[in-house]
Amino acid sequence: MYIVAIKKIRLSDQVVQELKAMIAEKHYKTGDKFYSENELTHLLGVSRSSIREAIRLLEVSGHVKVHQGKGIYIADPDRPGNGAFTRWLKENEASLAEVFEMRIIIDSKAAAYASTKADQADIDKLEEICTRFRERAEAENPAEMIKLDEEFHLQLARSTKNRALYLIMKTMTQSLDEGWVSSLSVPGRIKKSVLEHCAILDAIQHHDAALAERKMEEHLTNALADIRKSMDMTEEASR
Repeated sequence: MYIVAIKKIRLSDQVVQELKAMIAEKHYKTGDKFYSENELTHLLGVSRSSIREAIRLLEVSGHVKVHQGKGIYIADPDRPGNGAFTRWLKENEASLAEVFEMRIIIDSKAAAYASTKADQADIDKLEEICTRFRERAEAENPAEMIKLDEEFHLQLARSTKNRALYLIMKTMTQSLDEGWVSSLSVPGRIKKSVLEHCAILDAIQHHDAALAERKMEEHLTNALADIRKSMDMTEEASR
């Protein structure tokens, strides 16, 4: 049996790489059925949310294909015309729109509250996350950037000093991660997110609630627009 223990963290390069290694070492072929989420949780010793996020990244990159109610199947990321990312976006377009609509409502208000409630320790933490995000943006590693993006939004929610709001944001991050996975996989979006995060942080530092709310709404609206633009451009190119 293939068993390996790895640190219990959320989405990370290690989880994704372990799954890729498993596929290679077990000599899976395109079309073969892969382990289920429950089996992978046991085999790798991590949370189901970690497995789910890693599988989504692998699906976006074309390494696997998830058939709802049937299981996870091996795909070929190098097959010409695969279009895995665009296909994944298209298949999840409706749910992605719903996720972003909800995030625009919740995250925008969280930014406004954080601008009036955040203490210096909160602001320092947000600055530290933004610095790491900016420093690592050049590598454009989606898995790492997704994790940092989630950290920023969760820290912002924590800065509101509203426990109920923070718990909602935490649950949303763990169970509805499509927004992070999809937007930060779009070419050029990581660098745009750096600038948008800095603008949100600047508004919070100046305790400008209206500006913080507006900058967060712009950030999420821009992300969704870039996702849709990426789909349109790919479809246009394929005609």
